[in-house]
Amino acid sequence: MNKLFIIIALVVGMCIPGLAADSARKGKLVHMVALKFKETATKDQIKQVEDAFRDLKKKIKGVQSLEWGTNVSPEKHDKGFTHGFILSFKTEKDRDTYLEHPDHKAFGKLLGPVLGDVFVIDFWAEK
Repeated sequence: MNKLFIIIALVVGMCIPGLAADSARKGKLVHMVALKFKETATKDQIKQVEDAFRDLKKKIKGVQSLEWGTNVSPEKHDKGFTHGFILSFKTEKDRDTYLEHPDHKAFGKLLGPVLGDVFVIDFWAEK
């Protein structure tokens, strides 16, 4: 009985820091996605991707905000990436739910044939 109690205490103790870290975070978790399309991608295919990505906010609970646009930087450091999408979440769990959601996976299947490259970075926004 004592061994079982010790094992349970250890398991619970290992889980609490992860829960506390996620719940202790203030602000928003930002998920930034940059897309580069294949040269063979048509304007219609790119428009379908834009619309489908934008619609993910309506389909997946937990997405706080979604902003997107096309590159207009005069600096010429875009490395061929033309589209940027910025999503925000309250928790890592919300972000993880988004990543595994069937509508996100369906979007990936639409994107795949026209995707040249993708760059993704997540971070907790600080002021």
